[in-house]
Amino acid sequence: MARSWNYWLSLLHKHKSSCEAAKQIHAHLIINSYHYQFTENPSKFWNALLRHYSIASFPKEAFTLFKQLQFHNCPAITFDSFGYSFLIKACIGLEQASLGAQLHSLTVKVGFESHVYVQTSLVNMYVVCGHLIKARKVFDEMPKKNNVTWNALITGLMNWGKPTQARLLFDLMPTPNVITWTGIIDGYTRMDRHMEAMSMFRKMVLGGIKPNEVTILAIFPAIWNTGCLLSCQMIHAYAEKTGDKESDIRVANSLIDAYSKCGCLESALRVFETISTERQNLVSWSSIISGLAMHGMGKEAVDKFRMMVNTCTKPNSVTFLSILNACSHGGLVEEGLDIFKKMVVDHHLVPDTKHYGCLIDMLGRADKLEEAEKIALRVPEGIGNAVIWRTLLGACNFHGNVEVGERVMRRLLEMERGYGGDYVLLHNMLAGVDRYADAESVRVIMNARNATKAVGMSLV
Repeated sequence: MARSWNYWLSLLHKHKSSCEAAKQIHAHLIINSYHYQFTENPSKFWNALLRHYSIASFPKEAFTLFKQLQFHNCPAITFDSFGYSFLIKACIGLEQASLGAQLHSLTVKVGFESHVYVQTSLVNMYVVCGHLIKARKVFDEMPKKNNVTWNALITGLMNWGKPTQARLLFDLMPTPNVITWTGIIDGYTRMDRHMEAMSMFRKMVLGGIKPNEVTILAIFPAIWNTGCLLSCQMIHAYAEKTGDKESDIRVANSLIDAYSKCGCLESALRVFETISTERQNLVSWSSIISGLAMHGMGKEAVDKFRMMVNTCTKPNSVTFLSILNACSHGGLVEEGLDIFKKMVVDHHLVPDTKHYGCLIDMLGRADKLEEAEKIALRVPEGIGNAVIWRTLLGACNFHGNVEVGERVMRRLLEMERGYGGDYVLLHNMLAGVDRYADAESVRVIMNARNATKAVGMSLV
């Protein structure tokens, strides 16, 4: 018995989250289409199938389907505004702005040149593909715009590093909503314009727009980069009042990080302790361990790390980097070596340059320079670089170990000869043991090679 289009449409809606199911339904119709005698309009079904392909990871199939139905069907299937919007979205997945431009022409031809939904999709497509002038032209020619239209262009301009244009557009927008404000704030923080982000956040709140959890997460980088403890406390109070701290673990984790970076470890610990054991995740533990490391509390960081492992929370490479940093600054050499071993043997994680750098720094601070040198020599070729050896050279200079320092310098010169700081460190080491002739030779070689040293600067 023949099935109606409504049957296939309901089946498609039933599996709307599965693109594989949509492909199976489509294949079934192609193979068995000769069995069916359809009397109703099938457009709804094909528009729905087009949506599945467009929003999933099969944008190419969306265009294949569109061409089949447009040019090989008699009569051709009619697509509604949603169908064209889904196709425009597929252009983003294919990174094909030229294909989007063809669709743009087609939407005008079929009468959607003033349709808000279709034109907004075009604005978004052009913006995401980097065609900002075309996006603005479509935007300006729209007789009617909604908040989604404004947000697509404003957020897109911010994402492409055009804050001045985005802000001018923002000021022209009739009723900016929380998404608009969040897009502007997030854009400023990502461009390291933290004071402007903070200013916009204050204007938003004073203007009666209620920030959501995404807004709060967007403002945190501005808070910890400016080190503004008062702002951190205000956000904390707001999150407590609205319930965002309790409902969204990301907000609680960001508070731990922000308090640590603003110099208030006590508040960071207090926030961590208020998170129930069931809600504490890897980011929660990593944030508090990093905070303790940042404040030179190596022993406490190791204790927290062990507590985390006891809760069966599996540490990742970021967690290990934080705890190794804590061991380095806290002088906990044995603990650090043990943790590094567990990272490789028990957790099967591959250390990168930063992990080895922490390990070398830890041993260097403890005056275990020869042991540090042995580890540096064992660093895999793809990971090892001048930074690791430069860390060791700094430790040699600190402890006045010229013998190891000269060997390290030879290694550095094999990798990089143009960094003046290396020559300066070796010069100082040699001068420190009264080898003035050798020190002067290093200075001469440095000048001959035009090795430059970064000029010192202060933020005060």
